[in-house]
Amino acid sequence: MSDADPDRALPPGQRAVPLSRFGLFQFAGWRPPEPLPSVLAVRGAVEFPALIDLAELAAVLPRREQRSDLHCVATWSAPDLVWSGFPFPAFHDLLAERVRPDPDARWVDCRGLDGYHSCLALDDLLEHRVLLADGLDGAPLTADHGAPLRLVAPAQYGYKSVKHLAILEFRHGYRAGSAGWLEHPRARVEREERGTRLPVWAYRPLGRLLLPALWRAYRRTESRS
Repeated sequence: MSDADPDRALPPGQRAVPLSRFGLFQFAGWRPPEPLPSVLAVRGAVEFPALIDLAELAAVLPRREQRSDLHCVATWSAPDLVWSGFPFPAFHDLLAERVRPDPDARWVDCRGLDGYHSCLALDDLLEHRVLLADGLDGAPLTADHGAPLRLVAPAQYGYKSVKHLAILEFRHGYRAGSAGWLEHPRARVEREERGTRLPVWAYRPLGRLLLPALWRAYRRTESRS
């Protein structure tokens, strides 16, 4: 993994690299089935749980292309990615009419087809840059990067940008996702909210120290799957 542009201005503790699939080892070799699923389930603290066809999103929601970085909690960043898809705030407006989330449900557990999940504050999801993305760099999203649909939350570390998005579950409280105690509820990049168990200053050197070994182990796991 080589630096794409080490001199580019990035958030504290981050280093620029080309985008590559990375994450928890248990999901390394998983890819979505063919044909790709075509629905997004919305459930939890809602009045009317629903299955929303992805084709409907294209018919009723505005489409947007945006340039934003993906920041991994392990201290690397993939800069200048061009995502395309549907703004989450506009999607939430649709949900307000269709499924009627409980106004007190201020968290959303986002789940992928692979079983990975991460819980986000609704306020963070309503940030204007958050997308339900189905395209990357002018092409349809690939299996490696989250097809058929993935969450893109640029203000959060990458473990909040759930790939292969299949379920949105509205909740009244935070619930740790697949990364368990390693997660931070908000995971805001500008505040270096990488986790909750160590002081902020401790995560950077730890991440830099462990990243090469983690990267090699991830690739070995992926190749065996």
